[in-house]
Amino acid sequence: MEPNIYQLALAALFGASFVAVSGFFMHFKALNLVLERGKERKENPDADEPQNQTSVRRRSQVRRKGIDQYGRSPASLPDATPFTDGGGGGGGVGADAGRSNGHVYVDEIPPGLPRLHTPSEGRASVHGASSIRKTGSFVRPISPKSPVASASAFESVEESDDDDNLTNSEGLDASYLQANGDMPADANGEQISMAASSMIRSHSVSGDLHGVQPDPIAADILRKEPEQETFVRLNVPLEVPTSDEVEAYKCLQECLELRKRYVFQETVAPWEKEVISDPSTPKPNPEPFAHYPQGKSDHYFEMQDGVVHVFANKDAKAELFPVADATAFFTDLHHVLKVIAAGNIRTLCHRRLVLLEQKFNLHLMLNADKEFLAQKSAPHRDFYNVRKVDTHVHHSACMNQKHLLRFIKSKLRKEPDEVVIFRDGTYLTLKEVFESLDLTGYDLNVDLLDVHADKSTFHRFDKFNLKYNPCGQSRLREIFLKQDNLIQGRFLGEITKQVFSDLEASKYQMAEYRISIYGRKMSEWDQLASWIVNNDLYSENVVWLIQLPRLYNIYKDMGIVTSFQNILDNIFIPLFEATVDPDSHPQLHVFLKQVVGFDLVDDESKPERRPTKHMPTPAQWTNAFNPAFSYYVYYCYANLYVLNKLRESKGMTTITLRPHSGEAGDIDHLAATFLTCHSIAHGINLRKSPVLQYLYYLAQIGLAMSPLSNNSLFLDYHRNPFPVFFLRGLNVSLSTDDPLQIHLTKEPLVEEYSIAASVWKLSACDLCEIARNSVYQSGFSHALKSHWIGKDYYKRGPDGNDIHKTNVPHIRVEFRDTIWKEEMQQVYLGKAVISDEVVP
Repeated sequence: MEPNIYQLALAALFGASFVAVSGFFMHFKALNLVLERGKERKENPDADEPQNQTSVRRRSQVRRKGIDQYGRSPASLPDATPFTDGGGGGGGVGADAGRSNGHVYVDEIPPGLPRLHTPSEGRASVHGASSIRKTGSFVRPISPKSPVASASAFESVEESDDDDNLTNSEGLDASYLQANGDMPADANGEQISMAASSMIRSHSVSGDLHGVQPDPIAADILRKEPEQETFVRLNVPLEVPTSDEVEAYKCLQECLELRKRYVFQETVAPWEKEVISDPSTPKPNPEPFAHYPQGKSDHYFEMQDGVVHVFANKDAKAELFPVADATAFFTDLHHVLKVIAAGNIRTLCHRRLVLLEQKFNLHLMLNADKEFLAQKSAPHRDFYNVRKVDTHVHHSACMNQKHLLRFIKSKLRKEPDEVVIFRDGTYLTLKEVFESLDLTGYDLNVDLLDVHADKSTFHRFDKFNLKYNPCGQSRLREIFLKQDNLIQGRFLGEITKQVFSDLEASKYQMAEYRISIYGRKMSEWDQLASWIVNNDLYSENVVWLIQLPRLYNIYKDMGIVTSFQNILDNIFIPLFEATVDPDSHPQLHVFLKQVVGFDLVDDESKPERRPTKHMPTPAQWTNAFNPAFSYYVYYCYANLYVLNKLRESKGMTTITLRPHSGEAGDIDHLAATFLTCHSIAHGINLRKSPVLQYLYYLAQIGLAMSPLSNNSLFLDYHRNPFPVFFLRGLNVSLSTDDPLQIHLTKEPLVEEYSIAASVWKLSACDLCEIARNSVYQSGFSHALKSHWIGKDYYKRGPDGNDIHKTNVPHIRVEFRDTIWKEEMQQVYLGKAVISDEVVP
C-alpha cells in the first residue's frame, strides 16, 4: 500500500505544479498584451481609433479576457492598474468612457489620483468622444451620495465587469446624470464648460496639474446655499385629558404659578436697558476696579426675624420691598411636596417625560443629517470655537494638579525665604515649612501631592474635602489655596492669574468661579474684595459666585456664633451697607459688579429633619444642630430678593440664587430650589422624582451638571441621568466642579465635553446645544451674550438663534421650542400664555 500512496502524492504534486505554471504564463501573456497596446496607444494615438463597431466589441472582449478573467496581477509583477482604469477602485466618468470605446490608456499618473483633463489631438477628449459613441451614451445608474447636486467628473461609481450591463442613458433626464456625478456634454460629446458660480476653489496646491476639481461635498458648496430650513416636523396632536389628568395638570399649574411668585425677576429686562447695535466684540473695561465716589442714599434697613427690611428713610413705616415670610414659604413647600408624592401625578409626568424622550429620538432619526448639513453651512464655527461657559467650578480647585505642582515647585525654587505662615508661635519660611514636612522640591510629584479623587472618595464627602490639602497637609492648603493668610493670598492670586491667562488664550472658554464667604465675621467681605482688587483679578472670561458653606453646627461648637442669626448678619449686612452707601465699602462695591450669583455648598447626604410650617426664627436657632437645607435656602433667598430689589432701584447689578442641590440627600432640596432659584448645580436626584423633573423641564430651570465629579463622589458615570435629561429637553449644561481633584488636562471643560461625547455618543450638534445652554445659564452681561450667541438671543425659538455664532441649527432650536410649547399647552389645557422672550 505504501508505494501506491507515494505515487498518488507525486502525481498530485506534478498536476498542481503544471496547473500553476500554466496559469502563470497565461496571466503573464495577457499582461504583456495590455502593456504592448498601451505603448502603441501612447506612441501613435490616432492610429488606434476603432474603425467600426465590430472592432470595438472585439477589443472589448480581448480586454475582458486579458484582465477581468484572470484578476489582478500578483505583487511580484509590474502593477498594471494605472494602465487599465486610471487607478484601482473607483473608475470615474473618464474611465467609463475609455472602457466603452475599448481603449486602454497609459497615463502615467500615480494610483489613486484623478485623471488629467487634457484633450488629445483632433479634439479627442479623454472621455473618448467620437463619431461612433457619445460620452454620455452609457452610464451606470447609482444612488446620489449627497443631497447636494454634484458636478464632479471624478464621482466614483460601482465597477461593472461587462459593457453589456451598461444602461443606455439617452432617454434619461439630464438633471439625473448631473446629480449623479456625470459631466454635462453637448451633442458632439464635448464637455460643456461649467458656470463659474458652480465651481469651487481648488483644494490642491499651486501648480497642481489637475487644475480645479469640484468637490461635491466640500463645505464651500454648502456655505453658498442657505441653511437647510426644511425638516420633518413631528405632528403629535394634543391629547384630550381625562378628568383625573385635568386635576393633575391643575396641580402642576399651581406649582408653576408658585414659582413665578417667588423667583426674583428684574423689572426691566437687560435687553431693554441696553440695546446692542454694534455686533463687534465689546471693548474690555480698562479700569474694572476704579471707584468713583457716590453719595449715600436715604434708604434705611434693619434685620427682622432673619430677613432685612428696607424703608425709604429712617422715619418711614412702609416696607419698600416686601417678601414672602418663612411661614408662607414652608407652607407652599409642603404643598409642592404633596403634589410630587401623588401617585396619579407621578404616572402622568413619567409618561410625558418618556414621550418627550421618544420624540427627540424620532427627530434625530428623521433630521440628524439635515442638522449636520446645516452645521457645515456655518463658516468658521465648530464645537471648538463656540462659546462655552463652565457654569459650576470652585475657585480653590480651578487649576489641574500638574499646574499646582509646577507652581509649588516654582515658588520653592524662587522664593524659599518668603515668610508664609505662623504656626506654634513661630514664623516659618516656605523652605522651613517643607523641611518640617521632610520634603524637597525634587521629591514632589503628582502622586505625592495627592489631591486627585480616587476610589476612596466614593460616598465619602469628608475624604473628598481632605483632597484640598496638598500632600495631606492643611498648612500647604493655607499657604497656596487660601486668600486670608499671612501673605494675604498672594500665591493664590498669582496662580489664579495664570488660570485666567489660559482661559483668555483659549478665547472660547469662560468660567464662573465660586469663592467662599463663611459668615464667621463681617470683615470677610472686605478681606475678599481687597484680595480681588489688590491682586487685580479681572478677566473678560470670568465672573464670580459667592458660596456659603452650611457649617453652622461647626461654628456653634467652636463658639464662633451663638445663633443662626449671627451668620445671616455677617453675610448680608455688609452687602446692604455697600449698596446703600458704596463709599463705606469701596472695594466691595466694585467687586460686587463682578459677582453674579450666590451658592450654598456642603454635603447634602447628611441626614436632616424636614422643616415644619412654623419654624424657629434664626435668632431662636441656638441649638447645636445644623438647620435643614430648605431653611438655609429660604433665608438666603429672602435676603437676596430684597437686596436685588434695592440694587436694581439704584441701577446696580443683581445677584441670582444658584445653589448646589440634588447631588445627594432628600428630594426636599430640589423642591425648595424649584420655588426660589434661577438655576442649580448637579440636580441628579431629579431622576428619582418624575414630577419634579417634569416641573424643572416646564420651567426650564438650568442644571449645571458635572458627571465626572458625580462619578468620584455619588453616582457611577454610566448611571448619570445627564443624557436622559438632555434627550427630554431639560436645560442642562456641562461643568467641571473641581478640576484639581477630577481632571487631568489643561482644558478641563473640553475634557468634560469630550468624555461625555465619547461615552454617550453625543453629536457635534448636541455638544454645541449644550454649550449654548451654558451661556444662557451664566451670569455674563447682556452685551457679552449678544456677541457670543447672537444679538437676538433673548427671543424664543429660531428667531433667537444665530447659527453663525452658536453652530446650533435652527432645526434643533425650532424642534426644542415647538415641543416645549406643546407641553405647556398640554399642562395649561390649551390656555397657556407664552412670551416671545425667554425668562432672564
